[in-house]
Amino acid sequence: MKVGLQIPSFTWPGGAEAIAPTLARVARDADDAGFDSIWVMDHFFQIRGVGRPEEPMLEGWTTLGFLAANTSRARLGLMVGGVHYRAPGLWAKAATTLDVLSGGRAWLGIGAAWNEDESNGLGFPFPPLAERFEMLEDTLRLTHEMWRGERGSEAPFEGRHTRAGRLLNSPQAITRPHPPVMIGGGGERKTLRLVAQYGDGCNVFGAPAVIRHKYDVLREHCEAIGRNPDEIERSTLQSVRLSVGGSEGEAPAQVVDRFGELAGAGAQHIVFGVQDVWDPRVMEVLGRDVLPGLHAL
Repeated sequence: MKVGLQIPSFTWPGGAEAIAPTLARVARDADDAGFDSIWVMDHFFQIRGVGRPEEPMLEGWTTLGFLAANTSRARLGLMVGGVHYRAPGLWAKAATTLDVLSGGRAWLGIGAAWNEDESNGLGFPFPPLAERFEMLEDTLRLTHEMWRGERGSEAPFEGRHTRAGRLLNSPQAITRPHPPVMIGGGGERKTLRLVAQYGDGCNVFGAPAVIRHKYDVLREHCEAIGRNPDEIERSTLQSVRLSVGGSEGEAPAQVVDRFGELAGAGAQHIVFGVQDVWDPRVMEVLGRDVLPGLHAL
């Protein structure tokens, strides 16, 4: 089992001045503890379920570059990027840049997005869902073309919403044949079909029965196009409140048992956010008492 850390909140002691040193420490500790991947959200306002919109939020690609400089082994990505926030060529170039600067550790995490309030607040156009899926497929197609060969594809690109004259990509990504593509979401008709066609990983969330069903649907989409579903890494996004120093929360063994049920449902890579990750004791307990058990699944 691979294990990833999601960092969804930067509401930490010390205010804005403390975010950078705290994040650097959290990233280094997670890297040293043995996390296989580290992820941040692609949001500009804090999202419901995590905190208030006014709480601190960092831009995703910039944050990943910072994480690359403070880690040496964990893969890095957005969980997951909102397709309408950037043009397709920028998605490809940003993922390539991260891959080059991290020594080949980038994921391209992307999805059709959902946060209309955030988009309206900052002036991002927010097309209807059907159009965002068309934009997503354009971006996936273009990105794969840019990653072909040493100099990408020099042929013009024609998509539903994107026209590009020359898909030059220099320097090319280090990861070959290309950085893995994580397509987030569990929509059974569109999202998982795109995963089958273009993805190297999927990310769904829910209870074991829910994610098992999603993985079964993905397998059906793969079979329909003649692709081996085992080429696609099956991940799930979860959350943990860990008991540390007598605080309320799950004991390490409970976390391992709960995630073991997800592994039994087919998950190969469990990514989770953990409350109070800024507290060094949390990472210490994760590295000592949780990650070894999860890696053994």
